[in-house]
Parts: sequence; C-alpha cells; structure tokens
Amino acid sequence: MEHGVDERRRTARVLALASAEELAGLWAAWPDPPEIEYLRGPEAGLVMVQGRMGGTGDRFHLGEATVTRATVLARIADAGETVGTAYVLGSHPEHAGLAAVFDALLLSAQRDRVLSDVIEPLESAQRERDEHARAQARSTVVDFFTVSRENSGPDEDDDE
Repeated sequence: MEHGVDERRRTARVLALASAEELAGLWAAWPDPPEIEYLRGPEAGLVMVQGRMGGTGDRFHLGEATVTRATVLARIADAGETVGTAYVLGSHPEHAGLAAVFDALLLSAQRDRVLSDVIEPLESAQRERDEHARAQARSTVVDFFTVSRENSGPDEDDDE
C-alpha cells in the first residue's frame, strides 16, 4: 500500500506529538493486537538541529536535540507483516515504540481503523490544545507604544 508523503508526514507528526500515555491507552484498547518484534531500538541518540533566520534565511546549526527511534515488525493475523518506524523528540522509549507500532498498522489492512480510532482523535485533541495555548498567549498580549518628545533638541533652559 502506497500513500502520499504528505499523509505519511501527517501521521508521523500526530504520533510523535501525542503523549506516551495517550498511545498506551489506545494500544491497551486495541482489539486483536498483532505480534510485535523490535527490529531496532527503541534507542536514544542525538540529531543536529538547524534553523533559519526569519524562517527563510541561510541555514545555521542551532544545536543538538535528543531523539528516540524505534522500528518494529508487526505480524498481523491473516494480513502478513509490516514494518513501522517512529522518531520522537526526547528520550522516550515507550513512546517511540508505540508510535512505531501504530505506524506499522497504518501500512497494513488496518489503516482505516488506525486513521479513525487513533490518528483523527489524537489530531483533534492536539488542535484543541494548540488553539487553547494560542488563546492564552493572545490574552496576555500587551500593546507597547513609545512616547516621543515634542522637541528633538536639548532644552534651552538647560544652558543657563
């Protein structure tokens, strides 16, 4: 099953931004879980983070960030095997492992169920959290203004 790069980015982002607790709860409630074998990790490492001035300028090295990656093989009854991979920011082995499991299921015949039962609810909750954070930030905005002096030179009275 091939799916677009944008869709793959979307689902990877949602899984990476979800909390480990959210993924653990969804996995615990998953009916007929497949047999999972770790092919790699979960293991933590460092990646170099790059930035751009103003989002459009030349790239520069911002620093290093810890990430955890995992790759799993899911053996799904009557559907074969699929491989899933996940990267999450920080040192969170359980989170990376669960995200990789759901990634593997997205590449299987269970894709529609994962999208409706996992990705869409998580994405909706993340949107609500982001909107709440934006609303809180907007409520603390202060409009600053500057007062300029009416005369641009030194006071004449100061010379005496």
